[in-house]
Amino acid sequence: MTQQRHWTAEQIPDQTERVFVVTGANSGLGLATTRALVRRGGHVILAVRDRTKGHRAVAEITAEQPDASLEVRHLDLADLDSVRAFAHQLHTDHPRLDVLINNAGVMAPPRSLSAQGHEAQFACNHLGHFALTGLLLDLLAVGHNPRVVTVSSVNHRQGRIHFEDLTGERGYKPMAFYNQSKFANAVFGRELHRRLTEAGSPVRSLLAHPGYTATNLQMSAPVGLWRVIFGHIGNPLFAQPPARGALPQLYAATEPNVEGGAFIGPDGPAELRGGPKRVQLSPAAADRETGRRLWELSEQLTDVRFV
Repeated sequence: MTQQRHWTAEQIPDQTERVFVVTGANSGLGLATTRALVRRGGHVILAVRDRTKGHRAVAEITAEQPDASLEVRHLDLADLDSVRAFAHQLHTDHPRLDVLINNAGVMAPPRSLSAQGHEAQFACNHLGHFALTGLLLDLLAVGHNPRVVTVSSVNHRQGRIHFEDLTGERGYKPMAFYNQSKFANAVFGRELHRRLTEAGSPVRSLLAHPGYTATNLQMSAPVGLWRVIFGHIGNPLFAQPPARGALPQLYAATEPNVEGGAFIGPDGPAELRGGPKRVQLSPAAADRETGRRLWELSEQLTDVRFV
């Protein structure tokens, strides 16, 4: 008998009666994650910026699985008013939440500011998820085996927080500020784990990254050399498909014995592809002083305080 080398979505335990929120669930990693969860009986709330695309994703999934349990809700992570409205409505309609998967993101757009005046990538990828997690933490606390899974990137290892120029007004480079947002995801996930543990919370915070996965992030980047190399050339030749790239976040969300604070990524060379395994955060992302400083800044910028 051939021994199976990698963990696969077929090993996800039964998720019947578990409630998930997946941000950015209408495409790429979010769609692959949603498809796998409902296949195992989970109820998934697709938190999407574009409702039309969300309903299109639901139609695609239900064409394959007519009994899939899904709902579409509007969420613009770059707008903190939208985050608050989403959280308020979820409290009205659901008595608990079992897993929040902070998956959505934008990559390397031209410089722009959010409705609240924050740099768009930092606003969407980090601040929106920070606020969403804080506003839903009470629903998670009464969930079954509750978890927050925050999706970072191998790029977090090249990132830092530009505390001196957070909006990029003095010097904006699209990829540098993308790396900042993915670094912030990593710092947030680790700091959340520390604070949840100290508070005795039943909620586990985990981190995941998909390696090099073909999604619309690369293709939606500005036209230029980076998009040509990594989108048009790199994706078809080297990237793994979203169903494979989603495995680390699925493992983090569903594997019964995964430890809080774990960072799950691909097991292949340079963590670019492969099956899920525990990987290491950069020392800078694990630094407690950086975690404290980013946490306090995020509370100030979002006006959300928790743990």
